[in-house]
Amino acid sequence: MSSTVLVLGGRSEIGVELAARLVGAGRRTVVLAARRCHDLDEQEQRLREAGAADVDRVEFDADDLGSHRAVLDEVIARHGALDDVIVSFGMLGDQELAERDAEHAVAIVHTDYVAHVAVLTHLARSLRAQGHGRLVVFSSVAGVRVRRANYVYGSAKAGLDGFASGLADSLAGTGVRLLIVRPGFVIGRMTEGMSPAPFSSTPGQVADAAARALRRGRVEVWVPFALRVLFGVLRYAPRSVWRRMPR
Repeated sequence: MSSTVLVLGGRSEIGVELAARLVGAGRRTVVLAARRCHDLDEQEQRLREAGAADVDRVEFDADDLGSHRAVLDEVIARHGALDDVIVSFGMLGDQELAERDAEHAVAIVHTDYVAHVAVLTHLARSLRAQGHGRLVVFSSVAGVRVRRANYVYGSAKAGLDGFASGLADSLAGTGVRLLIVRPGFVIGRMTEGMSPAPFSSTPGQVADAAARALRRGRVEVWVPFALRVLFGVLRYAPRSVWRRMPR
């Protein structure tokens, strides 16, 4: 039977790579939701090469909270039940600019936290109603203990991580599962020009870890796993040391 994978943030390297791994498991339709959805030829080709039975596109602006419900309703009307939903939109932002420009700081938090809260609430309602489905949410180690070097982005991820953790618990017993992915520094378009941090990974490595976690029914996964151990220790680092930690 055909099933549907929805990628909210259809231009995301990690989101598309994870979808590519999921379509390899059987006959699947992938819906790419993003702004300027007409300009997703590269992403569509990647998914078709991975074995997607069909690739659809839908216009989606994560920052337009009032449009979320209509977008999801349109996708469900066209493709039926949503089996896997990958929520992979976001922005890194400019920390230095955010420290002097409140509007930019709010824009980061709006996209990386507020917009996620809105769309995940809509998604949970839809998936509860259909009685099954899997949600994938991309948190970050930046939110585990917020660093001075990127505290605006980190604070948004901290909020998202907490919200997603609570939402996952609320979905227990409904037939819907939520996976939280906590990668470290990811080498890709979003971090182009930045020096990779220790324990960095690629979009493909993050997607591999997330796909394995989904198969195993996990509720969270750290990428790489060593970061779970490292941050277990770093939680207790003195603040005088922690504030000097790099991004």
